[in-house]
Amino acid sequence: MIAGSSHIAGLESELNDFDPMVRARALAELITEAEREEIPLEAEIEAANMHCHTFFSFNAYGHSPASLAWMAKKRGIKLIGIVDFDVLDGVEEFLTACEAVGIRGSAGMETRVFLPEFSSREINSPGEPGVCYHMGIGFASGIILGEARENVIDLFRQASQRNRNLVDRINTHMHPVTIDYENDVLPLTPSGNATERHIVSAYLQKVESSVPDPSGFWAVRLGVSRDELTKLIGDEFRFHDLIRATLMKRGGVGYLQPGPETFPTLEQFHELVTACGALPCAAWLDGTSAGEQAIGELLELLVYKGVAALNIIPDRNWNIADPEERSLKVGNLHQVVELAGQLDLPLNAGTEMNSFGQKMFDDFNVPELAPLRKAFLDGAYFIYGHTLLQRAAGLGYQSEWAQAHLPSRAERNDFYTRIGYMAPPGKLAMDELAQFDPTASPEQILTRLNGLGG
Repeated sequence: MIAGSSHIAGLESELNDFDPMVRARALAELITEAEREEIPLEAEIEAANMHCHTFFSFNAYGHSPASLAWMAKKRGIKLIGIVDFDVLDGVEEFLTACEAVGIRGSAGMETRVFLPEFSSREINSPGEPGVCYHMGIGFASGIILGEARENVIDLFRQASQRNRNLVDRINTHMHPVTIDYENDVLPLTPSGNATERHIVSAYLQKVESSVPDPSGFWAVRLGVSRDELTKLIGDEFRFHDLIRATLMKRGGVGYLQPGPETFPTLEQFHELVTACGALPCAAWLDGTSAGEQAIGELLELLVYKGVAALNIIPDRNWNIADPEERSLKVGNLHQVVELAGQLDLPLNAGTEMNSFGQKMFDDFNVPELAPLRKAFLDGAYFIYGHTLLQRAAGLGYQSEWAQAHLPSRAERNDFYTRIGYMAPPGKLAMDELAQFDPTASPEQILTRLNGLGG
């Protein structure tokens, strides 16, 4: 018997409630009904999305960590990973949900850092020389203690203060419409970690509720005609992006050019990531900036500083209307994937889902991505393998055990990728791996997992 669609939709909506108890109850009921075959689940496909933002930073569709785990299970996606800006608030919920529904998961954090060696060159933050979007992936727990916890709190505080200052500057331009950060922005988040996209939403809501002619107001503030504004309002993706670009990005009324003191150093962020047993991860944009045109120099520097993986958002590198631009960026993409292989950097690929119109997962079989499909999937299984072994037994990529038994990056990459492919998701593999300690060898672990079914 198939459960009613309205009942399922109601439970799935509750997965995005800001109350964690509501989310937990909804997930438990969905799992129970799926086990009774009352909810149809799509057959598993060899698909992965290892870069999904949750509502703990901003998800364009409102997905919580539990919701993303469930939706991936329902759609048959084999591997999924979350990445949130400046917080680890969703890690524990997500990994626990992945174990409960039986899906391979990983969790990460994204922030911006300053790289003085590239202070005169743009990298992956347009118009901001030296500023670099950067990541940590493979966090095995959201429970962070000691100095690492203080560093996470500092990261959150810095981001919060930047947002407050940004709102102060934009309010001057938007007068008489102003927003209050505490009362208008933070209620849009489950744990107080707001982003520029939350601020955009707050201004949209305030204009809609307080201005007699919202279209006329936005036309003036955004510098477009009323006719153009009317067309934009019908396209949520373009409208939100125009507001963000006009108010917050380079050249916008609220923009303040960042410098070395605006963001933490790359080294500071790496200390936080490695203290948590996770992996520093570089982030690729599209190869058109001055910094990314020197990608060999950049990646060699980042590897020297401890980077162990490379993040890629494939869709922005091939799904482009202009043939000439598409050809250029596809070529850049293939070049960086080849270089990542030479430098022993596994790939972390995904769609972000923090902007309207972004996909639930990439189709790695399109002609532009098909030659890279194995590298993308190997990277997904690698980070799942590390996460699983670190979470179960503390024997992840950064552990003393790994350094002793698998001294080179290539050896570690191969081992954790094999673990990822061999280990099924859920409690069975966790229980098997929890029995191991630093006296075990890599071969013993692989032998024990052999036969469990991946």
